[in-house]
Amino acid sequence: MDEVDYRQVADEVTGIQRKMADIRVVAESADGLVRVTVGARGELLGLLLDPRIYRNPDADALASTIAQTVRRAVRQAQEEVFVLVRRFLPADATPASTDLDFDPLLTALDRARGAVR
Repeated sequence: MDEVDYRQVADEVTGIQRKMADIRVVAESADGLVRVTVGARGELLGLLLDPRIYRNPDADALASTIAQTVRRAVRQAQEEVFVLVRRFLPADATPASTDLDFDPLLTALDRARGAVR
């Protein structure tokens, strides 16, 4: 890979990383009592619990609702990231089967051209 190709790919990947940093997905539980916000990598950024959750003091049910809501938000975030990176992936790639962390890709590109990252 020549310097121009490398720089172009690296710039595109860096741009995608910037867009990923802006991704915020909000999901709400079916009952509307739990709202979560996750980032592009599925990291939990926010958790809001409606005070009505205290009407039913079932900690296990609340934990399950939170976990389900987070999983749904993470899937949505993965789908958004997948749209950004789709052109770099094999035709049969899916959001679930793809590692969407580009740091290893950039490191591999650097190694291939003899640069240190």
